[in-house]
Amino acid sequence: MDFLLDPNIWIAFAMLTALEIVLGVDNIIFISILVGRLPPDQRDKARRLGLGFAMVSRLALLLSLSWVMGLTADLFHVAGQGISGRDLVLLLGGLFLLWKASHEIFVEVEAREQGGPPESDPAAVKASGKKLFLATIVQIGIIDIVFSLDSVITAVGMVDQIGVMVAAVVAAVGVMLLAAKPIGDFVDRHPSVKVLALSFLVMVGMALTAEAFDAHVPKGYIYAAMAFSLVVEFLNIRARSKRKLLAEESGTLAEKV
Repeated sequence: MDFLLDPNIWIAFAMLTALEIVLGVDNIIFISILVGRLPPDQRDKARRLGLGFAMVSRLALLLSLSWVMGLTADLFHVAGQGISGRDLVLLLGGLFLLWKASHEIFVEVEAREQGGPPESDPAAVKASGKKLFLATIVQIGIIDIVFSLDSVITAVGMVDQIGVMVAAVVAAVGVMLLAAKPIGDFVDRHPSVKVLALSFLVMVGMALTAEAFDAHVPKGYIYAAMAFSLVVEFLNIRARSKRKLLAEESGTLAEKV
């Protein structure tokens, strides 16, 4: 138990937990957007399952460090470029994220709502709901593995103690679980923020694809661009709210006159 009194352990734990939370932002956004497609009574369950899978996949990768580090060895070469197992995972994950985010942007901006199963057929509605729920969990699981791989490789580079890594992952997922619902509800209430978040996922997908070819794009640049865009959008939301409030007050005054 002496290691608990070592300040270096606590510093490493705090730094790694903070890093895991930052690296999990894109994961939370992805989960929030997918879960928003589900009926309200299924969202919390899907959110918990998605983040639970994220924790399990991270812990599983941490407990198989030798295999994870072996993924960095080149499997073959294309045009003089070495391709490792990690590169393949990042490439497939990046392409999947690009496709999914682009599709969601199209649905949000251009597509018209398609008719689902008739509401008069409860069995068809229930079957459709189950199919959508399972599809959502599968998609969350796929992207969780990609984000977990990058997260674990980063953790290994920062800390030597496996116990500290496990504790940091569990703590970070706990924070993400608390933050996921408020973030998801906020995104659902503001369609423009949802499109902005999807655009952010497009950037992350491009970064993952570039990373697969050893073209490193610091996530700090992506997060800085996203933070600036969010600040501008928050100002727009506040301005729209004030205009709406003024319009309502003007209408009330006109009625009284």
